[in-house]
Amino acid sequence: MKNQNFYFKFLALVERVAARLQGKGYGSATIEKEISCIAHLLDFTPSCILDIGGNVGSYSAELRRRWPDASIHIFEPSPTNLPKLKARFDDESNIFIHPFAVSDFEGATTLFADTPGSGMGSLSHRDLSHLGISEFNNEESIKVVMLEEFWKKLNGGKVDVVKLDIEGHELSAIKGMGTLVETVKIFQFEFGGCNIDTRTYFKDFFDFFTERSFDLYRITPTGVEAIPSYRETDEFFSTTNFLAVNRS
Repeated sequence: MKNQNFYFKFLALVERVAARLQGKGYGSATIEKEISCIAHLLDFTPSCILDIGGNVGSYSAELRRRWPDASIHIFEPSPTNLPKLKARFDDESNIFIHPFAVSDFEGATTLFADTPGSGMGSLSHRDLSHLGISEFNNEESIKVVMLEEFWKKLNGGKVDVVKLDIEGHELSAIKGMGTLVETVKIFQFEFGGCNIDTRTYFKDFFDFFTERSFDLYRITPTGVEAIPSYRETDEFFSTTNFLAVNRS
């Protein structure tokens, strides 16, 4: 029995290593890598970037370092994080902070989290007991916008890159962009355990983007892996980052 337990633990280790090398579960604390992969697939210098789910601004800070002349629009709804963002980017004339969540509806709702301002903040009241997080009961009242209408009112113009890290609600936000989707060159979106809570699958993303002439890629430790066709093995519910590149 002891040898059998060792055998299965070894197989589990091999599985984790193999998955990570494919980029599956590789998506935590990889901001510099993520932006490098975007730069690799772009054939121009972006002038306008949306950081949807900005949290405390780490991603936008790396964007600013990489493309200092780009206009960066941060969408972050948490009242806890907004003062931190304003303090961090107060002197940046090309960084704009919008105090909203982004989805496929407009109005007021609740942002749930384990602690105030947490990077795990979500519009879903998540059950994370399997991760040893017994409570997900911190609540903040926030406002939600649909990006298509918001961007028209803002007269925001052309968007080159959109990054989404909004804990399982990425696809809803993308759908709320309407026809703006077709003008974006690259989307970066996160997929993982949050999508269990929202009951969204990688196939939903794959179908949405391929129907609109986007190519899909997964970010890996060694670069990007093209995903030319859907595979059930891509349904990997640990933090993974994908890129959708507009062929047009």
